[in-house]
Amino acid sequence: MRFKGKVAVVFAGSRGIGRAVAERLGREGAAVVVNYASNRTKADEVVLALDANGGQAIAVQADVASAGDVSRVFDEAIRRWARIDIVVNAAGSAVFKPTTELTDEDYERVFAVNARGALNVLREAARRVQDGGRIIQFSTGGTKMAMAGAGLYAASKAAGEQIALGLAKELGSRGITVNLISPGATDTDGLIMPKEAIQQIVGMTPLGRLGQPADVADAVAFLASADARWITGQNLQANGGVL
Repeated sequence: MRFKGKVAVVFAGSRGIGRAVAERLGREGAAVVVNYASNRTKADEVVLALDANGGQAIAVQADVASAGDVSRVFDEAIRRWARIDIVVNAAGSAVFKPTTELTDEDYERVFAVNARGALNVLREAARRVQDGGRIIQFSTGGTKMAMAGAGLYAASKAAGEQIALGLAKELGSRGITVNLISPGATDTDGLIMPKEAIQQIVGMTPLGRLGQPADVADAVAFLASADARWITGQNLQANGGVL
């Protein structure tokens, strides 16, 4: 029960890796705010699962691209539990196309979630997290290993990386750690890469398989714990060794 007495806010916590993170933190004692963008049913499933195991959780809808929505999620956490100790931003939007086929709409959608959304969450987390808290921003291994068709997605995630790395320098005096986690290809319904690209990545992975949501959630739980108190401003590549 490493997180007993702690309050965690997990953005995009209703599906895929975000759900695994919310459930992992909840199983270890944290009260969890499960953010979702549109699928209330999935968010309620997470809340019910945590409640059934003796945990505490609420679901709060918000679009991370909206600063007002993000602020409201934090408001709900404070209203319910009077504190916030852990913030995890797993929200993301992806598009994989040849550069010549990218549209202005693709750019606006991906950067709204991955860059502006990161700013909105990280900025609000900096204002609201307790001293000694943990902030974890999701990125992607694609910012370190270029892949055809992934340039726009990687660029948007790189923006979030830089905001997080700067914030780590700003919040160190308060004992707050800010880290990034970069999953590799992970077996969720959000894995929209072409099959050929997925097979290529698996072939490059020393462990020889796709990642599972629990693999990444375990790493997030470490970064959120007291065991990671001396780690900040880092980008943990949770990808089976593909880089």
